[in-house]
Amino acid sequence: MGKDNEKHFGLRVDGDILAKFRYVCGYAGRSANSQIIQLMLQFIADYEKEHGKIELQKDEKK
Repeated sequence: MGKDNEKHFGLRVDGDILAKFRYVCGYAGRSANSQIIQLMLQFIADYEKEHGKIELQKDEKK
């Protein structure tokens, strides 16, 4: 993921869930941000495995 294509994504989450998530991420040696990215990538890979590759149009990459 290149810096020129990085986007900010806000997320509202219960404080207890976030604290536990950060704890588990630390145990796994990842930041919460990098763990969320890994979860997103796995979710996309699972979808594409079943439904085929997602082709984005230029205007969908925002």
